[in-house]
Formats: sequence, C-alpha cells, structure tokens
Amino acid sequence: MPASWKPTNYPSLSPYLVCHDPEATIAFLETVFDARVLQRYDHKDGSLMHAEMRIDDSIIMIGGLPEAEDNDTHVHLYVPDVQTVFDRAIAAGGMIVQEPLRKQSEGDIRGGIKGPSGTTWWLATQVAP
Repeated sequence: MPASWKPTNYPSLSPYLVCHDPEATIAFLETVFDARVLQRYDHKDGSLMHAEMRIDDSIIMIGGLPEAEDNDTHVHLYVPDVQTVFDRAIAAGGMIVQEPLRKQSEGDIRGGIKGPSGTTWWLATQVAP
C-alpha cells in the first residue's frame, strides 16, 4: 500500500476541464498563469487524452474531447497582481467577462476572463483582509 492516498504535492480537489480544444486551453494556461504540464497522456493519434498542470499550489486536470461543447465552468484563482494577469489573459485571446474591480463589501479586486473551451477564470488579488 502506498505511503499516501494521493500524489505528493497534489491537493485533495482538482478541477477537471473537458475541452474540445485542449491544446488551446493548455497554451492559454501556460501563457496566462505560467502553468506547467506535470503529466500528459495522448491517444494513439497524438491527440490529448489527459493532462495535469500545476498553477502555483494547485492542479488543473484537462481532458480532450473533440465533440465536447463549450462549458459553463468557473474557476477562481488568486494571483499576486490581478491586473497584470488579466491583461496577459486578454493578450492570449481571453474574452472579458468583468474588468477587475473591488466591490464595497469585499477585500478582493476581482475580474473575469473567458478562455478557450468556455471556462470562465475569476482572477482575484486580496487587497484588504
């Protein structure tokens, strides 16, 4: 029996994005969030079957499914500088859902970007506890 019930340095919960264009999603995550591919498994034809990527202390899993439709998945990610990452996401082809702003009742500046395959990425930086 293994020493642990999960891989070392993996969180207990990881979002799993099933994408019609997983290569675009991987490129977007690498460009915008400096994500690193940890594991990748391809089908015999070379198309993506499954990938695991690290963003800071989190893992995102990606499955390739050409017939998948864009989804309505939302992922929240804290980043050191929301405006810088937001701008990088736009430059990488992301569509603006919400410009970064701070609502009166919150301690975060938060903005939203829709990336390849329809995932909405909510980016936030805490500015007050």
